[in-house]
Amino acid sequence: MSPVWGAASATQTEAAQEFDTAAFSTPTTDDDPAAGLDLHGTGRLALRQIDALAADIDADPATSGFRGFVLSFIVTQPSEVKALLDDATAGGARVVKPAKKQPFGEFTAVYQAPDGAVWKLAAATNKDTGPASRPPKPTETASYVGVTKPKASKTFYEAIGMSADRDYSDKFIDFTITDGVCRLGLLPRKALAKDTGVDEHGDGFSAVLLTHTTASREEIDPLLSAAAA
Repeated sequence: MSPVWGAASATQTEAAQEFDTAAFSTPTTDDDPAAGLDLHGTGRLALRQIDALAADIDADPATSGFRGFVLSFIVTQPSEVKALLDDATAGGARVVKPAKKQPFGEFTAVYQAPDGAVWKLAAATNKDTGPASRPPKPTETASYVGVTKPKASKTFYEAIGMSADRDYSDKFIDFTITDGVCRLGLLPRKALAKDTGVDEHGDGFSAVLLTHTTASREEIDPLLSAAAA
């Protein structure tokens, strides 16, 4: 599962590409920038102009406010969260939540990139175990989607072949991942906004697509049939 994020114009798409490359010290996946950024082997993020992204699904490209979607970069220790936040703010990001220890032992920070993407940086522990790696490399990346009812959405994703990993009914559900792809998590939209410190309100096109890559062309039609059903 890989996210494709939309920026308002071709110029902004190029600027977003440059920001993410600098913030995460990661190159594009190949010679074509449209192919996206390789997030150190834990997933891939592609950037496209919003109009082109909306045209793919015949949607109105108008969008405002919270897009109901949060990207996450998960590292091993707090010093790496701080280093990533420093790199992002140096590139023009706005801090939404400063780097801080959380009640259940996590250490997190949230920022909004210049292109509008909301990123959550996280470490599973609040204590450093050694020097921060440079550049900080993720143990995994994740895409969190705000939905009306996670349990109902889970049924859809299972129908297209995904398996739930952690299932807390309508509070939180995520899915088992394989190497090289982003984890997908589902939360109620209001809860996702609260967790990341943004206003939950937003209208129009979410300006993001999730891509599901199959092993062969022959697998695409059955996948579409399952999704439609």
